[in-house]
Amino acid sequence: MSMTSCSLACIQCAYPGSITSSVEHHIRLIRAAANEGAQVIVLQELFQQPYVGARVDEAHFSDASAVDGALIQQMSALSKELAIWLVVPFFEQAGPGVYYNAAVVLDDQGERVLHYRKNHIPEDPGFHEKYYFAPGDLGYPVVDTPWGKLGVLICWDQWFPEAARVLALQGAQLVVYPTAIGSLETESKTEMAAFHDAWQTIQRSHAIANGVFVAAVNRVGVESGTTFWGHSFVAGPFGEILAEAGEKEEILHATLDLSEVETVRKTWPFFRDRRIDTYAPLLKRWTQ
Repeated sequence: MSMTSCSLACIQCAYPGSITSSVEHHIRLIRAAANEGAQVIVLQELFQQPYVGARVDEAHFSDASAVDGALIQQMSALSKELAIWLVVPFFEQAGPGVYYNAAVVLDDQGERVLHYRKNHIPEDPGFHEKYYFAPGDLGYPVVDTPWGKLGVLICWDQWFPEAARVLALQGAQLVVYPTAIGSLETESKTEMAAFHDAWQTIQRSHAIANGVFVAAVNRVGVESGTTFWGHSFVAGPFGEILAEAGEKEEILHATLDLSEVETVRKTWPFFRDRRIDTYAPLLKRWTQ
């Protein structure tokens, strides 16, 4: 394996019924992924608990963690023990009454090297996140890894091309999307298939438009009437699917050579041809 190639693992699973059992189960899966050779492991959105946005419930606030709290300390010790890089999405409490849908990246020494707070917060049937979370205030950070630059976005962020573009402009070669997406009880199988296709298509489009690798990590199972459909996947900078999970618990592996980013960007020089002098309307919510 070259210096720019890394073994990535995406951990897709269902919420087992309690936060304690969820954390313990994820630790077992992380150990399994590391034993199978993974160097970078990505967990799903709000990995340690149910998807809180499925319904409004004040009790969920008591499950939040500080960025330097016990949960992240536990994951940090694990990443150091296993000598892996770990992307940990969690329900962050930043202060009294201030909460974020967040993620940290822990390096193979257990150090926190990136802290991201979800910028785009949805408010839709079955996805009531505005009740819980403030919009992110840490921008779009990237971090150097031994293989290349990594950026993190979370779920609803994946529908906004601007977010992926900003990460790419800052050098990201791999963009990971911890996710919790599925179908409501009221949606038909046809609608579910259409939403899934759109979800995968938009992220493959980000890979193409920015010449980056993309990894989306979804959960599975049924929670509060929402069926999380899984299908975590990894796409290359041509938008090609490199690996895709099914609808059950799975550790999805893919080997990525981040040097391919430069090769693809020579073929498709989108960054060279950007007309940045014409993009002022992007800074407005609407122009009419």
